[in-house]
Amino acid sequence: MQVSATREKVRFVSGDAECAAWHYPGTNGACVIMAGGGGVTKEPGTDPFAAPFHAAGFTVLAFDYRRLGESGGLPRQVVRIKDQVADWQAAIAYAETLPDVDPARLAIWGFSLSGGHVLRVAARNSQVAAAIAQTPNADARQAGPKAMSHQKPGTLMRLFGRAAADAVGGLFGRPPLLIPLAGEPGTVALLSTPDGLQGDSALNPGNAYPEWLQEIAARSVFGMGLYRPGLDASRVSCPLLVMVCEQDQSVLAQPGIDAARRAPRGELVQLPGGHYEPFLAGHQDAVEAQLAFLRKHLLDPAPADSRRVGDTGA
Repeated sequence: MQVSATREKVRFVSGDAECAAWHYPGTNGACVIMAGGGGVTKEPGTDPFAAPFHAAGFTVLAFDYRRLGESGGLPRQVVRIKDQVADWQAAIAYAETLPDVDPARLAIWGFSLSGGHVLRVAARNSQVAAAIAQTPNADARQAGPKAMSHQKPGTLMRLFGRAAADAVGGLFGRPPLLIPLAGEPGTVALLSTPDGLQGDSALNPGNAYPEWLQEIAARSVFGMGLYRPGLDASRVSCPLLVMVCEQDQSVLAQPGIDAARRAPRGELVQLPGGHYEPFLAGHQDAVEAQLAFLRKHLLDPAPADSRRVGDTGA
């Protein structure tokens, strides 16, 4: 994976820990703040998009959530929705201080679980100038049952049993019980959807990121399974690009489509393929659509009263 030789490692405080991030200094004054999907660290989760954004002149700040990757925080590999949303707030505050950044031209970018966070964070932050939610987990209550239909019933019982045991153990300070991010039906894992199984090949081709631990604490599934950030979309005042994949079996396309339509300035791009298609054959189309959106709203802003752009394909 080609990445900028000029990027530098930085850290910022969030809650009780520090988040590690890559800072790519840009030239046009606008900044894209990025994070990977659920349990995905900054390198496999953002490098394929951070590099072309930076090449186009944008500053990029790509960070790891607390308890994941190079960031601090204990217990490790625990995904807590509230804390990750707070990490976004801290990342935005830090990005505003970067010397190459105009604080009035900040965008946020995330996919999958982080795509859901983008919807929630944009709804709560008037200083965000644009937002991109790629294959967002916009409504886990809709997507969860469909995703679980690819798993064997007995295995689901084992998954929730492990999650409950991990949650109880956490109350007593025991180390987390980890589960893989993806696994074949019949194995205890977060996802067993056909496109979910593409995660390693899509994000980690040729084991390019051997340090990425593709596991999370089992207790994390409870908060993730109840998450419905798409309901916040009607309060997103900035331009919002939602990119969905039509055959997405992991988070489904429809909740993302609904979120784009709720947003006052929502724009929708639909790609063929599954959950990770923007990292696979559809990568160039995804990058071009997202760069066009960023240039339009960060470099050449539309009038404040502009409305939604109609559904498009890339």
